[in-house]
Amino acid sequence: MDGQCRPKGASELTTARVATASRLARAGLVVAALAGGVAMSPPAMSETSRIDVEPSSFAGNYLAGRMAGRLNDAAAAARFYREALRDDPTNLDLLDRSFALSLVAGDYPAAFAAAQSLSELDPEHRLANLALAVDALRSRQYAEARRHLERAGDGPLAELTARLLLAWTAAGSGDTKGALATIQSLSGPDWYEVFKPYHSGLIAALAGDDTTAGQLFERAYATDQKAIRVVQAWARHLARTGRSAEAQEVLRGFSDVVPNHPIMTAALAEIAAGRVPAPVVTTAQEGAAEVLYGIGSALGSENGEEYSAIYLRLALHLAPGQPLAILSLADYFEKVGDRESAVNVYGSVPETSPLRVNADIHRALNLDDLDRTEEAIALLEQVIEANPDETEAIVALGNILRGREQFAKAAEVYSRAIAKITTPQPRDWALYYFRGMCYERAKRWPLAEIDLKAALALYPDQPHVLNYLGYSWVDQGVHLDEALDMISRAVELRPNDGYIVDSLGWAYYKLGRYEDAVRELERAVELKPNDPIINDHLGDAYWKAGRKLEARFQWTHARNLDPEPEELAKILKKLEHGLADQPGRAAVELRRNDG
Repeated sequence: MDGQCRPKGASELTTARVATASRLARAGLVVAALAGGVAMSPPAMSETSRIDVEPSSFAGNYLAGRMAGRLNDAAAAARFYREALRDDPTNLDLLDRSFALSLVAGDYPAAFAAAQSLSELDPEHRLANLALAVDALRSRQYAEARRHLERAGDGPLAELTARLLLAWTAAGSGDTKGALATIQSLSGPDWYEVFKPYHSGLIAALAGDDTTAGQLFERAYATDQKAIRVVQAWARHLARTGRSAEAQEVLRGFSDVVPNHPIMTAALAEIAAGRVPAPVVTTAQEGAAEVLYGIGSALGSENGEEYSAIYLRLALHLAPGQPLAILSLADYFEKVGDRESAVNVYGSVPETSPLRVNADIHRALNLDDLDRTEEAIALLEQVIEANPDETEAIVALGNILRGREQFAKAAEVYSRAIAKITTPQPRDWALYYFRGMCYERAKRWPLAEIDLKAALALYPDQPHVLNYLGYSWVDQGVHLDEALDMISRAVELRPNDGYIVDSLGWAYYKLGRYEDAVRELERAVELKPNDPIINDHLGDAYWKAGRKLEARFQWTHARNLDPEPEELAKILKKLEHGLADQPGRAAVELRRNDG
C-alpha cells in the first residue's frame, strides 16, 4: 500500500512521542485527593454561540472574552475581560476571570492589580489573597504576606497551601522554631503527610540544622519514595553530610522506577564524581515556590488544570527558573491545546538545566503541531548535534518526518537511533516498527519485512505490528494463512479498534470471502463511522456480495466524508461504473492501521 495520509494512532504507541519530562516532573508530590472540588472553568457556552457585537462595547468585550477562554487563549481572554471592566469595574465575576486568566497567561502586573481589586471588594477571595501573599513574600514583606495568608480560605487545599506558606514566611523572618511549629500543627487528610516532613526538613536545612533536617527528610522519603523532590532532598542531604554511597543508592532506587530521568542522572553523576550538591532550596522564596510547585503539579495530574496553572505561575514568580515547574506549566498548555504558549514556556527552561534537552524536544514537537516543521527539524538537529547520544531527540525527529510523510528520510533517522542499540530489548520494538513502516511506504519492502519481523520478535503480540505485517502479506498474496492468523490475533487484542477490524474485513475481501468481509467491515464502520476509506471498503464488499444498491449507498456516504482527492476520484468512478465482476486487485488503496 502506498500511504496517502499521515499515519493514524501513533500517539497510542509507547515511543510515538518521547518520554514526557513534564509528566516526569509530576512524579513528585502527586496527591490524588488534592483536586477534589476544584473547578475554575469559564461559564459554559453553547456550540452555536457567536460573537456578533463589536469588542469595543461592554457586551462585545465580554463575549469575546468568553470565546477566547473557550479557545483556551488565556492572554486574549484576560485582555477582553480587562476592557469590559472599564465599563463595570466592580463586577466580581469579570475581575475573577481577568485575574485568573492574566495569571495563567503570565501577565503578573495585570494579575496582581486584579487581585488587589478583588481583595478590596471581596476580602475573603482565596486566590486573590494567595496571589497577593506570594507577591509580598517575593519582596520579603513577610508581615504583609501573613496578613493575606490568614484570609486565604478554608478547606484541605487552601489550608495546606496557606499553612505551608505561613511557615516559609516565618523561616524568611528567621523564626525557624515558629516555622516548624506551624507545620507541626497542620492536621488534615493522609496526603498531608509527605508535605509536612518534606517542608519541615527544607526549613531545618535552610537554618543549618542538619540533624533535624536529616530526620525529617528520611521520614518524608519513607512516606513516598517516588516523589522526585523528596528523593532529591534526601539524596542531597546524604551527600552533603558525608554519606555519598547511601545517596547514590537512593538515586538508583528512583531510577528503577523512572529510568533515565535527566535530573536524577545528573545528580548521580555529580555525587559519584565527589562533588557536594547544593541544597534543594537556598531561600525562603524558593521554599515557598516548592509549596506551589508541589501542589500545582499534583492538581495538574488530577484535572484541576486552571488551578494547576495558577499555582505553577505563582511558583515561577518566586523561583523563575525552576525547571520542573516550567515543564509542568508547559504540559498544562499542551493539554488545553495552546501550542504557542507551550513552545514559549518550554523555551524558558534554563540552558544549564539537565531538563533543557527534554524541553527542546517537546518544543520541537509543539512547533511541528503548529505546522512550523522546518523550525522543529532545525531545533532537533541542533539538539542531536550537541548531544549525539540523545536517542530521544533522534526518535522525535524520525516521528516528525514520518508524520510529514518524508518516509525515506524518517527511515534514515530511525536507523541512527537503532545503530545505538547494543542488544535490542522488548522496549525497542517500536523503533523497528516505525522504520519498517517507513521502508514500506518508501517502497523498500524487503527491508520493511525484516524490520516488522524484528519488531514482532521483540514484542510477539503487538497488535499494530501483527496487523501491518499480516496485511502486507495479504496485499502481496503471500503467506495467506499466517497473515490471516496475524490479523485475527490483532483483532482479538484490540477488538474495538476500527482500523484493525477494517484490516480483517479487507483481508477477507482480498481472499474472496465476501460475506466474512461484509460482517467485519460493517463492524469497522460501527467503530469508525466517519472514516471515508472504511465506508468505501464496505461498499466494495457489498458489491461483491451482490448487494449493489447498498454498495452505491455506502460509496455515496464515503464520498460525503471528505476523502483524499485520489480516493475521491476512485469512489466517483465506482459510483458511475461499479466494480469489475472478476475478483482481482482492489479498485481502492488497501488500508492498514499504520500506528
